[in-house]
Parts: sequence; C-alpha cells; structure tokens
Amino acid sequence: MSSEEDQETGNFWSKIYDFWNSVQPLVHSPLPTRDARSLRPPRSPIATSQLETRTTDFNDDYNKDLEDIKRYEDFTTIDWVQDAILERSRMNALRTAAIENRSSWMMWLHLSYEAGQAWIVVFIVGAIIGMNAAITDIITEWLSDIKLGYCRNSWWLNQKFCCWEIEQEDGSCEEWEDWSRFYIINWFFYMAFASTFAAVCAHLIRSFAPYAAGSGISEIKCILAGFVMKGFLGGWTLLLKNVGLPLAIASGLSVGKEGPSVHTAACVGNVVSRLFGKYKRNKAKMREILSASCAAGVAVAFGSPIGGVLFAFEEMSSNFPMKTMWRSFFCALVATAVLQAMNPFRTGKLVMFQVTYDREWQFFEILFFIILGVFGGLYGALVTKYNLKVQTIRKKYLKDYAVAEATVLACLTAYIGYFNIFMKVDMTETLGILFRECEEGTADYEGLCRKAETTRMIWLLLLATIFRTGFIILSYGAKIPAGIFVPSMVVGATFGRFVGIIVKSIHLAYPHFPLFTSCKPDVPCITPGMYAFLGAAAALGGIMHLTVCVVVIMFELTGALTYILPTMITLMVTKTIGDILGKGGIYPLNILQIKFKINNRILLATVIRKDLVIMTSGQRLEEIEQILLETNYRGFPIVKDKTSMILLGYIGRAELRYAIDLYKKLNGRSNNAFCFFDGDSQNSEHLNLSKYLEIPFSVSSNTPLEIVLDLFKKLGPRAIIIETLGKLVGIVTRKDVLVYIKQLEKT
Repeated sequence: MSSEEDQETGNFWSKIYDFWNSVQPLVHSPLPTRDARSLRPPRSPIATSQLETRTTDFNDDYNKDLEDIKRYEDFTTIDWVQDAILERSRMNALRTAAIENRSSWMMWLHLSYEAGQAWIVVFIVGAIIGMNAAITDIITEWLSDIKLGYCRNSWWLNQKFCCWEIEQEDGSCEEWEDWSRFYIINWFFYMAFASTFAAVCAHLIRSFAPYAAGSGISEIKCILAGFVMKGFLGGWTLLLKNVGLPLAIASGLSVGKEGPSVHTAACVGNVVSRLFGKYKRNKAKMREILSASCAAGVAVAFGSPIGGVLFAFEEMSSNFPMKTMWRSFFCALVATAVLQAMNPFRTGKLVMFQVTYDREWQFFEILFFIILGVFGGLYGALVTKYNLKVQTIRKKYLKDYAVAEATVLACLTAYIGYFNIFMKVDMTETLGILFRECEEGTADYEGLCRKAETTRMIWLLLLATIFRTGFIILSYGAKIPAGIFVPSMVVGATFGRFVGIIVKSIHLAYPHFPLFTSCKPDVPCITPGMYAFLGAAAALGGIMHLTVCVVVIMFELTGALTYILPTMITLMVTKTIGDILGKGGIYPLNILQIKFKINNRILLATVIRKDLVIMTSGQRLEEIEQILLETNYRGFPIVKDKTSMILLGYIGRAELRYAIDLYKKLNGRSNNAFCFFDGDSQNSEHLNLSKYLEIPFSVSSNTPLEIVLDLFKKLGPRAIIIETLGKLVGIVTRKDVLVYIKQLEKT
C-alpha cells in the first residue's frame, strides 16, 4: 500500500474517531435541565469547542463523574415522566447534530444504528434466552433420570436418548441400567439423589445468590411498575439461578421452571441491555427490554411465542405500548426459533408435552368442562390461601434453616412419590403422558389405556392430585428457584384424566344412556387426554387468575383448534369461581395493579405525608446541605417562602447534589451563598437552581384516592404534589400508598 493510501486510511479512521468523540456528549448528555433552555437543542460540537478552556476541561472530567451518580437507589421508585423527558432531550440533541451534519454519511450511519438499536438488543436477548432454555432443558432431563439409573455405555445420556429407537415393546431397554436389581435399593438411591440435589441447590442460593430463590415474577412485576431492586436482575443472579434451577426440578420437589424462566429471561435482558448506553442510563427504555424478555421467557418455557407476549401484557407490565408489543413478539419469536433449532428433546417440538388432538368433542361434555372449571377455581383459592399460611410459618420459624427445609421436603416428596407412577417421573413428562390419546400404536404408560387397569388408574390419579397439591403448598416459597405453572398444570391434568376415565367408563358401561345419544357407534366418544388438557388449563388459570393468555398457550401447545371453545368455557368458569373466592392469583399484586375496596369518599388527604421537608427560594447553601445530610428523600418540594407556601416546583436529590457540587468546584464559594429557585437573583455569587426545577404533577387535597392511583399507574411519576390555590399542602409517593394499604390490611 502506498504512503498516500496509508495517509488516506489514517485520515479516514481519524475522522471517525473525531466524529464519535463529538457525538458522544450529545448522545449521552447527562441530566439535562428542565427549564426552557434545556428543551432547546444544545450547541453543535463546533460551537461547543469555542467555550472557555477551563470550563470545558472541567466539564469533561466532571461529566464522567456525573455518570456514576445513582439516580435511583435500591428500593426507591422510578419517575417515568422524568426519564421520558431525558430521553426526549437526548433525541432532540441527536437530531440537531444530524441537521448540522446532514452531509456526513457517518451521522446517517449513527442515526440508522440509533433507530435500529432496540431491535438489535431484543434479537441478542431472544437468542441468548433460547440457548439458555435449551441447555437448561437438557441438564434438567439428565439429572431427573439419573435418580432412576444410568446409561450403560454413555453415562452422559438421559434415558430417552440412551434408549433411542432400541426400546422393547414392553418399554424395557437393555442399555439403561437401574441402580440395583432390588426395589428398596432403587428407592434409596431415588431419595438420596433427590435430597442431595435439593440440598446443593438451597446451599448455593442461600450462600451466593438469595435473589435467585423463588419464582421472581412478583418482584419483576414490581420492577416493571417502577421500583428499583439492585442485584435482582444481575449477572450473578442469572448464573446461580441457571445452576440451581435444574437441581431444584430434578430433586422432584413440586416446583416448576416456568416462573424462574421469566426471571432468568429478565436477567438476560437487563445484562445485555446495560451494554448499550441508551438503556443503561434510562430506566424507562430499559422497561421495554424487560417486558420483551419476560415474553420470551414464557415463550421458551411453553413453546408459545404468542402466549408469551399475551402473558407479558396481561400479567407482567402495567405499561405496554404498541412498540413494546412488537418488540416482545420479535424477542419471543427469536427465542423460540433458537430453541427449536437446538431441539433439546430431539422430537422437533418445543416442549416435551406438546401433543396434537384431532377428535371432536360432544355437546354433553360441557357439563364436565364446567366441573373442571370449578375444580380450577377451587384449586387456585385453596393453594393461595394455605401457601400464604405456610409462608408465614416459614418466615417465623424456618428462615435460618433453608437448606434443611428443602432437603426434608425433597426427601418426603421422593419417599411418597416413588410409589405413584404419576409422581415418580419428571412433571413435564407426566404432562405428556396424561395428554396423550389412547390409540393403537401409541405407548401405553403403565396400563393407563387398558380397561383392566381402570380402577387402579383412578386411584393413582386421585392420590396424585391430592398429594401433589399438598406438596405445592409446602414447597412453593422454599429458598430455591421455584415456579408454580407446571406443578399446577400437573395437578389439573391428573384430576382431568381422573374425570375423563370415569366419564369414559360410564359411557362404556351404559352406552344407551340418554346423555350419550350423540356418540357415534364404533368410534371413541370420550377422550380422557382432552380432559387432562382442560384440567391443566383450569388449574393454571385458577392459580394465576388469567384467561386469554392461558387459552393461547394451551392452543399453541396442542394445535387443537377444535378445543378452543371447551378451553374458553372451562377458563371462564375457573375465573368466575376464583373471583368469587378471592381477588388476585398466587403472585402478589404490585402497587399499580391493586384494587381497593375504597369508596369515593376517602380522599387523598388520608395518605398525605405529615413530616414534609421543603426548601425555599433564597435559602442559604449550608441549610440546604444540612437538609441533604439529615434526610434520604429522593426529591423536595420548593416554595416561595414558608409564610405564603406558594409552590414553585420540585427538585430531585441527584440534580440538587450535582448542581451544588458543580457550583463549588467552578466558583469555590463558601456555604454562605444563597440558593434561588425562582431566578430572581442574577448575582454570580448566588446559586441559581431554577433551571433544575421540575414541573411536578399536582392535584387538590380533595381528589379521591382512586384517581391518584390511576395517575401513578398510567403516568408513572415518582411523587405527586398536593396543593390548594397554588399553595403547597403535602406530597404523596407510591411508598406512602403502600403504607396506607398495609394499614388497611390490619383493620
């Protein structure tokens, strides 16, 4: 290459470097102010370079420090309005730079990247979620099978792969070895492995990642509603939850992977999006990625991309605009595509229990669909009520014995479950067995389809329903990764199959009974597998209090268009019974979704904070710093003076701290300086803070509390100011409403 070419290449990369450095301050401009000047586009990079050298050099260094300021501390709330304004200011700055550099193809390239950045992020997030789900499924299945035996020549294979296409007609496989020829020794190995898995999992979670315990859905709902929980969606939590989840499932405890899958997916979304400055600095934009991640988490858990999007819309996020829906759909689509490409079950299907139905249902079966719906509602109410009581006991007596509790529960579950064929194997495999139709050429699991085994199967299914329900009540909430979706579906499926077998037996015994007149001769009239499917949907709807997304999930699982109406009927009955017995599902509702039994006569004045801390215009700097030192409030109302109490605005703690530090470093003034919030003083020795004031949401003290709840839910402010005729009366935050709720619960 010639020297001229070297020089041109060097100039090219030098221009790119110079351009990037000039654009960075515009793209990542920190804490834009809220007055009219802040809404104007900032100066161009060329104009900025003409500023005084001292100020420019200082700002370059100080802005780097400013990026480390934590706008949102742990367990505080997010001001969505403030974040939206910051993002709008950043975009305005970027557009202005684009207009001034319209001839630059690098600016065009940067704008294109800015426009497509969200799609890049959700694509990466979806791909990682899909790969993570496939690896988790493979490890979980192997650990579950190792309790029963091992593959003779390939110990790393689970039972299905070890016996691939070499299974005998009776289901035996020479390549798969039980741990012993003696039943009692196999039983011992089964309990030993189950207890060990649970103990190791609980120890890892307790010692290294307490946030990885449980389902995580309740906390994510709170995060999406505007609460900050640092570390809950971090990389360490993601790693330990991925390690602990297969151990928890393989231990045989009545917990599922679907809830934790949502948590791990949200962790992936948080970790990946933080690599992009646009999302790292703006919680409002981050919420879009987290919503999409939750949809992808449900999508890979059930093999249901559309159902995952509806779950995120119906259950998770309180703010779900159209662009978030499309990104959630794209993220779920990528995740399920990657999962299917990896094909962890080697069946070409996304989940183990995916089946296809082709039989018609009879009109008289609506009666039994209603019975299944009633069961789902009763199941949800029962588990929710008694699980809360178990949680109370756990917090009071067992909080220091998390490992021992999980170990004992796993040992007890294995002790009883080993003798019941519907509790012995993995729950997802159980669902596949119970959903299956009894047809010639299909595997007959333990005589499930044999007429001679009907009585035995009825008893086994009934006992499995009862014991599994009890173990769910005891296990859900233990300090391990634990979901409740699939365990509930298994309970519903065992009960549904129980009902289906009984109905089929009655039909076979009394084929001419008037109820069965619509049945065709020589054609199976009753499909017990369909009852298992509807029972699973009913139990899932009962525990979650969801309808639409459950219908779609079950439809995507089976591809059974024929059964859409039975599913809807069953879930409507379930929802009705659940609403009669109690509001809300197993997951605690976040503050923005709580429905109070409050009448319109209860006014906002009931919730107003009494210990109000205010600042006045003209106050000394040392007084303001003393307030910052003695309080931990995230913001303060500003008034003209304490006599008139005329409201000027609201200022955030981070912005106030930033302005004071900047003033001191630039001017070196003492604490005797005066701070003005109304812009009256033009004295350079005084600190003018008017440009940092926010225009707060304000309402009258006579406003009904329900209206304030709607404002928090739909607009998302951190605080709402209460005023009367322009005078400050008080302030209310989401935390104040939570305190009031707690007080209501005690009365």
